Amino acid sequence: VQLVESGGGSVQIGGSLTLSCVASGFTFDDSVIGWFRQAPGKEREGVACLNTNEDGHIYYHNSVKGRFTISSDSAKNTVYLRMNNLEPEDTAVYFCATDPLYPGYPGPMWFDTFAAGVAGHWGQGTQVSVSS
Repeated sequence: VQLVESGGGSVQIGGSLTLSCVASGFTFDDSVIGWFRQAPGKEREGVACLNTNEDGHIYYHNSVKGRFTISSDSAKNTVYLRMNNLEPEDTAVYFCATDPLYPGYPGPMWFDTFAAGVAGHWGQGTQVSVSS
């Protein structure tokens, strides 16, 4: 399993960014793939995750609902995270994650399992910085 994130950068409050996660080494179109973030001094937290199969279920952390959109493109084996109306609290390193041995279902339990390190393959992360 390999996950490569890109698209991070520095923006001002209210700005937008789109992160990409290119995946390989597993069955992309039958997986749960998610985005997490970790700010300095804080624990890693789930942001958004989705089921890439026909179910297509999506789950967002409350703090990003209405501002962030997760999507996938199976032709490109890529998961995106469109982030609008960015706030300083969104500043963090953003990671994508999945685990073929723990498909699970998009939701808080899936976030908790990965954040706790019980499951998960992770990318190297991409930095997002939001300033005033």
